[in-house]
Amino acid sequence: MFFYLSKKIAVPNNVKLKCISWNKDQGFIACGGEDGLLKVLRLETQTDDSKLRGLAAPSNLSMNQNLEGHSGSWYEEMINNRNKSVVRSMSWNADGQKICIVYEDGAVIVGSVDGNRIWGKDLKGIQLCHVTWSADSKILLFGMANGEIHIYDNQGNFIMKMKLNCLVNVTGAISIAGIHWYHGTEGYVEPDCPCLAICFDNGRCQIMRHENDQNPVLIDTGMYVVGIQWNHIGSVLAVAGSQKVVTQDKDVNIVQFYTPFGEHLGTLKVPGKQMCSLSWEGGGLKIALAVDSFIYFANIRPDYKWGYCSNTVVYAYTRPDRPEYCVVFWDTKNNEKYVKYVKSLISITTCGDFCILATKADENHPQEENEMETFGATFVLVLCNSIGTPLDPKYIDLVPLFVAMTKTHVIAASKEALYTWQYRVAKKLTALEINQITRSRKEGRERIYHVDDVPSGSVDGVFDYSKAIQGTRDPICAITASDKTLIVGRESGVIQRYSFPNVALIQKYSLDCRACQLSLNCNSSRLAIIDIAGVLTFFDLDTRVTDSTGQQVVGELLKLERKDVWDMKWAKDNPDLFAMMEKTRMYVFRNLDPEEPIQTSGYICNFEDLEIKSVLLDEILKNPEHPSKDYIMNFEIRSLRDSRALIEKVGIEDASQFIEDNPHPRLWRLLAEAALQKLDLYTAQQAFVRCKDYQGIKFVKRLGNLQSESMKQAEVIAYFGRFEEAERMYLDMDRRDLAIGLRLKLGDWFRVLQLLKTGSGDADDSLLEQAHNAIGDYFADRQKWMNAVQYYVKGRNQERLAECYYMLEDYEGLENLANSLPENHKLLPEIAQMFVRVGMCEQAVSAFLKCNQPKAAVDTCVHLNQWNKAVELAKSHSMKEIGSLLARYASHLLEKNKTLDAIELYRKASYFFDAAKLMYKIADEEAKKRTKPLRVKKLYVLSALLIEQYHEQMKNAQRGKVKGKNSEATSALAGLLEEEVLSTTSRFTDNAWRGAEAYHFFILAQRQLYEGYVDTALKTALHLRDYEDIIPSVEIYSLLALCACASRAFGTCSKAFIKLESLETLSAEQKQQYEDLALEIFTKHTPKDNRKSELNSLLEGGEGKLPTCIATGSPIIEYQFWVCKVCKHYVLAQEISNYNFCPLCHSSVE
Repeated sequence: MFFYLSKKIAVPNNVKLKCISWNKDQGFIACGGEDGLLKVLRLETQTDDSKLRGLAAPSNLSMNQNLEGHSGSWYEEMINNRNKSVVRSMSWNADGQKICIVYEDGAVIVGSVDGNRIWGKDLKGIQLCHVTWSADSKILLFGMANGEIHIYDNQGNFIMKMKLNCLVNVTGAISIAGIHWYHGTEGYVEPDCPCLAICFDNGRCQIMRHENDQNPVLIDTGMYVVGIQWNHIGSVLAVAGSQKVVTQDKDVNIVQFYTPFGEHLGTLKVPGKQMCSLSWEGGGLKIALAVDSFIYFANIRPDYKWGYCSNTVVYAYTRPDRPEYCVVFWDTKNNEKYVKYVKSLISITTCGDFCILATKADENHPQEENEMETFGATFVLVLCNSIGTPLDPKYIDLVPLFVAMTKTHVIAASKEALYTWQYRVAKKLTALEINQITRSRKEGRERIYHVDDVPSGSVDGVFDYSKAIQGTRDPICAITASDKTLIVGRESGVIQRYSFPNVALIQKYSLDCRACQLSLNCNSSRLAIIDIAGVLTFFDLDTRVTDSTGQQVVGELLKLERKDVWDMKWAKDNPDLFAMMEKTRMYVFRNLDPEEPIQTSGYICNFEDLEIKSVLLDEILKNPEHPSKDYIMNFEIRSLRDSRALIEKVGIEDASQFIEDNPHPRLWRLLAEAALQKLDLYTAQQAFVRCKDYQGIKFVKRLGNLQSESMKQAEVIAYFGRFEEAERMYLDMDRRDLAIGLRLKLGDWFRVLQLLKTGSGDADDSLLEQAHNAIGDYFADRQKWMNAVQYYVKGRNQERLAECYYMLEDYEGLENLANSLPENHKLLPEIAQMFVRVGMCEQAVSAFLKCNQPKAAVDTCVHLNQWNKAVELAKSHSMKEIGSLLARYASHLLEKNKTLDAIELYRKASYFFDAAKLMYKIADEEAKKRTKPLRVKKLYVLSALLIEQYHEQMKNAQRGKVKGKNSEATSALAGLLEEEVLSTTSRFTDNAWRGAEAYHFFILAQRQLYEGYVDTALKTALHLRDYEDIIPSVEIYSLLALCACASRAFGTCSKAFIKLESLETLSAEQKQQYEDLALEIFTKHTPKDNRKSELNSLLEGGEGKLPTCIATGSPIIEYQFWVCKVCKHYVLAQEISNYNFCPLCHSSVE
């Protein structure tokens, strides 16, 4: 950070100033002095003059006005008419809605922005002199005349006294010089950053995170303090006052600058007798100081966190809505920006195409496994490319106060130690560079050296963090590095030179200044040093000179010295050329001779090809979210400007002589281009040779082979990028082919298409197709698939067409495309896969079959669970593995206890018999679990329905086999015979409906009984005797006994009880209960049936048994009845009219 005085304004009549304040928004400066002086000034705002654009210190006054009395009326209660006391301090809260005014005698008034009093209070026996609000407006701090600070809430209730750590061991009377609480309006430099600064007149200062901070930052400024103030973003605290100087009698006015963490940034000396107040400008680029009867303005050149790599400006700023730094990677070429949020950013360093962000490690962030050797690392070096993508983070346990970067290495330094890391990037390097890298890689990619060590370049730099914590009497204050040299500056003025990348101490030099910024020129022969006072000096590293004692020493301090320098940059391609910033001027030096200065306040990005690129960071950071290309300034140095003027005004020959005397590749290129425009091919060729431009030489040779002057002219025009003009010339020469060729080179296919349409010719057809496809690619790249389709159709590009249809989800178009392709076309499998991905089985199968891949078709069916289709395909293509595949998948499902999924699988694959077996098994298991009878009945019905499907399948299969004129009956019979042979293993196919019938009658009997139809219930219950293998006997006969008893058929009831008492499954206790019940019933009623004749047919049973109506459970004795087509069961003709569905299998009644 650098500061210098830039302007002095005198107040008329030598009226002494007392205070000064600078409005942060409108830029008005108010100053108050003796005898009621109140003056408002304003510095000129930014001018439109391009020469002055971005100048950090426009210093003309645009307003200078005395205020005599206040116009306008005030609310009376806010007027200071107390006459007893005087106002000592006032403070607005963060949002500007409340003001707190304190009086010397302890009176406090809090008012609103419109002048209304909110509350007032008298603090008895206290002399007030300072007040400030907290950021959230919940706390008020009152400073007392005796140096105490009391904490109150925003309603005026006392909370506590503040602990003042900075006053430990201080004796004598002290007073508060200033309290300033930064409200976080522009964000904080890091989370939990100290923001409350309290300073006393004796120079003791403390910076706290909040009002109760037990561990504040303590500073002893060593000066008599009159005032303090934070800058606009809370990153710099200015402390104004005076200091005793031993050599002089009088005190010297100074302003000290500190970070929120107490680090000293620098000192600004100010002339005059007595400084009384200071105030920052809204943007933090200037500071106003009230001294005697003068206002001094000082310019601030902040140490922005920024860098420049491959046309990208990287800069960081804070935002009030986020705790992190917002790092912007702004591509100045394409005007695109990429934003990255970084916590606790320390610095940004750039080199070539890469950038290093040095940050504090996130405590919550788990470190990578390969970083275990640096476990507990507290800092991270993040290698990023020019769009902010992190390529390689490196965790280190050393504070990276200073970071330098070369093409292959990053060097970080704390005050005591150096850390080197050879980073890896996927980039082409020369063989020599690769050699160096591989050599150093064997020795390890990371090294640590203590600044007091004398490394020899072998294996001294062991990776040991214990070196980093060893102290030193002479700390590091700056570092810089090139590909072959590493320079370390120390606070005593010692400069240590190391070889690089194998670090070995070569030389130590002693200088009389403490370096703040070091920079090596492009061949590492000279070192530029900017010290903490802003003095720029140069040191020649290799010159051998004889010192005063006659000893020969290496290194010489050059005679050039410049003051007030805050930035400098060596040219990348000339070791004697550099640019530097001195106050608001940029100077370019060649061999230590300056050119005339340029007015600017830009930070230098790059100096190459005799052109300086600088960036107006002050302007950018006023609105960091919308950087403008206007803030990038390009300056040409004098030799380039002179050469251009010579070429334009004098001629090529004289210019050629001048460039010969001042050779530079950029100047030769300038000459080559000028010669080309005049078609002076000889000079152009010579110039291209001198600037080693092989393409240029080839171009000149090609021009030499052309006969027509106009053709040469057109080629040159195209070479300079004036393509429209070149095309017009080609067309005027009737050379449409050359115009098309030009547009082809440029990839301007739209224009190629236009040109092709204007002419005719057979050769154009293939080019036309190519143009259509290229335009299709143009739209496809931008995901405009509809437009792309139109051009791909014209260009007959089936592959890209398929892709477009797929992206558009136009599956109909994709299907039509597949149908239009010939068999075995290479695109068919790809299209089929597209259909597979969206689950369109039928289309995928037809595509696979068309390209003769039945196996893939079957796999698709399996993948999409279309097993019936899979089986059908496997059979038609004689593929045997489908059965085993199906069985394997089914067994896998059964292992996972997904029986129903296995049933569904078999059913879809038309393996009805296997599905039925599994379903029957489930039904049996459910029956044993004694679950709901209706659920069990449904399961048995499903099993039976699957068996019916199996029967149907067998008949159809046989029908297909038996050809000729055989009757349908014969084929059906043959099917049944085959089925009989196949299903001998499982007889349940014959009576598949038994389970369903059993539970049907079981449910029906109970329903009839509960509805009061006791006789029909008994008839139904009697049927259950045939199903003892399905329903437990105890349930059948208990129900039968119940129905018989209800129907007063005690004979049947008696038989049921006999059966129950003889069941072996019952325990003796249960049998006893049945006996007791039977005794109770049959002592009252004779065990005889009253209506025996009706029950005879049912009780007898036997072979000649009548069919049963499944709706009522009664035997069918009439000839008119209904038969279900699915389950083949009967219902009485008069009953079926009450049903829409079969009572047993629930198929619809037709």
